[in-house]
Amino acid sequence: MAQVAAPPRRSAGPRVPAWVAGLVPLLVLGVGIVLFVALDAPGLQRNGIPVEELAVEKTELRPGQIELTVRNNGPDPVGIRQAIVNDGFAAFEQTTEDIGRLGASRVTIDYPWIEGQAYDVALVTATGGTATSAVDVATETPETDVGFFGLMALVGLYVGVIPVAIGMLWLPWLRRVDQRLVQFLLALTLGLLAFLGLDALLEGQEFAGTGSQAFGGGALVFLGAAVSYLGLVGLDAWLRGRKRRESAKGAGPWRLAFLVAFGIGLHNLGEGLAIGSSYAIGSLALGATLIVGFALHNTTEGLAIVAPVANEPGGGAQRLRRLVGLGLLAGVPAVIGAWVGASAFNPSLAAFMFGLGAGAIVQVIVQIAPSIRDGAGRLLHPLAVGGIVTGVALMYATGLLISV
Repeated sequence: MAQVAAPPRRSAGPRVPAWVAGLVPLLVLGVGIVLFVALDAPGLQRNGIPVEELAVEKTELRPGQIELTVRNNGPDPVGIRQAIVNDGFAAFEQTTEDIGRLGASRVTIDYPWIEGQAYDVALVTATGGTATSAVDVATETPETDVGFFGLMALVGLYVGVIPVAIGMLWLPWLRRVDQRLVQFLLALTLGLLAFLGLDALLEGQEFAGTGSQAFGGGALVFLGAAVSYLGLVGLDAWLRGRKRRESAKGAGPWRLAFLVAFGIGLHNLGEGLAIGSSYAIGSLALGATLIVGFALHNTTEGLAIVAPVANEPGGGAQRLRRLVGLGLLAGVPAVIGAWVGASAFNPSLAAFMFGLGAGAIVQVIVQIAPSIRDGAGRLLHPLAVGGIVTGVALMYATGLLISV
């Protein structure tokens, strides 16, 4: 006769919850770190001179003053001892005497700068290291008052909301053209988005290179891209599940249009950030050429939003509300970005935001790509290749009118 295995014996004592068992190692680690720091690393001795690394994150010009915002990239506290402007020493004040790891300080240099002149500014640390900043054309930094924020909102409307809305006006035309042309325009949308994604990565790397490396530098761009890509994948899965539960006829194309608008909105957030920060430090002159360039550049984004729903039947108030919502989702972030860039600009934040835009656009490209396959299942057939190349060329040509 086969023997029946006896059930495992359970401990008679109280059972510890699983979350408590998982928390114990973290508590032990935390206590160990606290003791190690409190006892000043017992048994270890620091050798060599302190490592001092400063990065200038922001430069502002006030009447008779040059203000620098600096951040400590190194592991040791940094003390600023001298300020040099165009090879001459200048008096200065700082908000923090010794800047700790990842800490920031605002250094105000008394200097009678002249508008239109170029200046090289250097801060000398206690060990002789330097942090430098170049002012190519000196001009006073605008005050961030109510009028300034109103101006940034107006710029955001000009370069974000209005162009996207104008581009969406192509929808009635798209609904009347041949299906092959719609497929060509979807491929053109892929080209537009590919250009925007690459542009976001390059701009993010540029901002990361000019700012502090303490928070990751260029890695922040790819971190932001990964966060937005995975976030949109999760959002798309949730929308698909909702579609199956509600059995909403025709929800697929609208879901795709939503993802396109969301990705473009994140990219426009980065564009607004660049505009606001550039204008705030006086390196951007707003004018008709710049606004027209952005308008032409961003109008094509409206076309990219409505292309997935070109063949969707119906109309009425619900359709109009959807289109208005998609336009605002894509365009309003330009206003928000301009406000943030003008008032609280940070290169690391800018790099992360551009990464968010790039990752979102990559995810949208993955979503759109199957819709341009031909009858044989080919993705890169002649019609699709022509559309992609046209989209890239169009964005490149209109991008030449923009200088931020």
